[in-house]
Amino acid sequence: MPNYSENHTEITPQLRIENVSFKTPIASNYLLDNISFQVHKGDRIAIVGPSGAGKTTLLRLLNRLSSPTSGAIYLENREYRQIPAIELRRQITLVIQESKLLGMSVREALAYPLKLRGVNSSNIAERISGAIAQLRIPEEWLTRTELQLSVGQKQLVAIARAIILQPKILLLDEPTSALDAGKAHYLVQVLTELTNSKTTILMVNHQLELAQEFSTRVLYLQQGKLLQDAMCDRINWGEMRQNLIKAEAKAEQEW
Repeated sequence: MPNYSENHTEITPQLRIENVSFKTPIASNYLLDNISFQVHKGDRIAIVGPSGAGKTTLLRLLNRLSSPTSGAIYLENREYRQIPAIELRRQITLVIQESKLLGMSVREALAYPLKLRGVNSSNIAERISGAIAQLRIPEEWLTRTELQLSVGQKQLVAIARAIILQPKILLLDEPTSALDAGKAHYLVQVLTELTNSKTTILMVNHQLELAQEFSTRVLYLQQGKLLQDAMCDRINWGEMRQNLIKAEAKAEQEW
């Protein structure tokens, strides 16, 4: 089947993943098995696949929360292991499904990473105002704590915190899972605007209609293998939906 990366070898990639495999020390099977693909500036990549396919594991590797068992990852031709983790994560930000505010108010949680980077107070306030306006987060949320927010509200705050950091690459793990349909579609619009300003986004999402709306490109994972890497308009979405249903049913039977 068509492979996006093989057809774009003339362009210097922002990220390059080469023959990456990963398994935990106690696991017998690889969670990711010989994965290779490239990411270019401004890409909107949807990562889809059944439960246990390795989608979240892949995001963790790209943020260096885990390291490959074999293979290599490059950021703008620099091998990951040669880049200090703090420097790497300033360029590549991961938003997990259940982000925490660490006992802070929303305002404090949004400001905290910028304070660590030495950003001045007026710039912090400006960035916070811009992000909450962009995501339609009400100002009254700023004084709330984690216990006063729903799961969906915490997701939006975590995404706002990531946007405020202005990373080159944004990794999102099921960012719409706790949002209603209207908010989910609006978030997809915001993310699309970010990539138009050259932020690269890789998003894991089990909702194929949102993946189709968001992506310019799709990676399909199953049982740790990359089965498809193609432009969005080359995807047979009906067939992919059926493949996902079959894979999920098979996994349930095996479980």
